Amino acid sequence: MSLGAKVATNLPYLRRYARALTGSQSTGDAFVRATLEAALADGELRALIGEGRPQLYHAFHRVWSSGFVDIGERAGNGVAGLHEAAVQERLAAITPLNRQALLLTTLEDFSTPEAAMIMGVDEAAIEDFVREAVAEIDLESATSVLIIEDEPLISMQLEDLVRSLGHDVCGMAATRTQARAIVADHTPGLVLADIQLADGSSGLDAVDDILAIADVPVIFITAYPERLLTGDRPEPTYLVTKPFQEATVRAAISQALFFGSSQPLA
Repeated sequence: MSLGAKVATNLPYLRRYARALTGSQSTGDAFVRATLEAALADGELRALIGEGRPQLYHAFHRVWSSGFVDIGERAGNGVAGLHEAAVQERLAAITPLNRQALLLTTLEDFSTPEAAMIMGVDEAAIEDFVREAVAEIDLESATSVLIIEDEPLISMQLEDLVRSLGHDVCGMAATRTQARAIVADHTPGLVLADIQLADGSSGLDAVDDILAIADVPVIFITAYPERLLTGDRPEPTYLVTKPFQEATVRAAISQALFFGSSQPLA
């Protein structure tokens, strides 16, 4: 298999991680693009990204933590032109190490040894980081959550999970119309949304309706994440794959609330 084909297989999932890490599709995708550009200019990095998915993520982390990543014009986040130390400080404030470890071991389902290699730390540090991140989740402020899901069992699982984290469920909708009716009475602080809904309507459209009223973080849950991780158009920032692990949804909820608000389709 060619290098391009190897990288292309793993690229959608690197985009998912980068978006969750930065809280933005545009910024996350720009860091992914910067990783590929760096690999073209660096033979060692080029060889590394072809070795496998963990190695690709490790290369991404080297770019992520190196500074001098010119994404200001494309992502609109003002990073371009900052001194390396300032860039490092900004990135550390965006997503601390404990959250990076949690995302790698839950959202991306890497083992502890793989996450340690990716981040360039030992396995004990990863375990400590994950414990710290889980402890932080337990201290997060409660919010109200709207669940948009047409499978009753999955909807009930999400409801139980959301309540176990101390959040309220302001409503559960199986269609775009039901979601509209709920939001008309109560604006949620977070939305969990499936893509394909019971009546053939789209969770993407239902979320657009909500974002026209209020800017709230949104996590999409889908069996086909690669379709929404192309980087070619406005796509979700937070994306969880079905069938999901509860720890994955917990981490996604925590990261979405960590940023306070997001642009899930921008």
